[in-house]
Amino acid sequence: MAKTDFKFQTQLRVRWMECDAQGIVFNGSYMGYLEVGQAEYFRKLGFSIYRIAQRGYFDSAVVRTVLEFKSPARVDDILDLYVRVSHIGNTSLHLDIEVYPQLSDRLLSTLQAVYVGFHVESETTRPVPDEIRELVDHFEATGEVLPLERFPRLAEAAR
Repeated sequence: MAKTDFKFQTQLRVRWMECDAQGIVFNGSYMGYLEVGQAEYFRKLGFSIYRIAQRGYFDSAVVRTVLEFKSPARVDDILDLYVRVSHIGNTSLHLDIEVYPQLSDRLLSTLQAVYVGFHVESETTRPVPDEIRELVDHFEATGEVLPLERFPRLAEAAR
């Protein structure tokens, strides 16, 4: 994808603990980058995924990830994470992330993850709330963040 296909971007600095002995980002560290990308994407939309899960509004579990390496990232690099929700199903949400060095078009890696709505107590799937669906769909179509007040249940859970 082109960077212009993404409405959201965030940065992080590679820390030594994320690298192997050669100073190259270890593959398992990319799961942490996925977490950063997901959390910051939803913060951009006005809420914390952690808070709404704690309040029982919506929680999810990662059920599938695909990581493709193109080029190494190294300790102390500043990385640009380009993040988008590419699909929302009945119970699932697909997140795509592309990782680039700061101020570069050299793609380092891609991450794709499928999150499924999850009810912790019953250990069953649950639908993605329509409020989240509408908020994300609008953002992905326009790049505009709708006010959270338009979504009363989500706004209450986000407080």
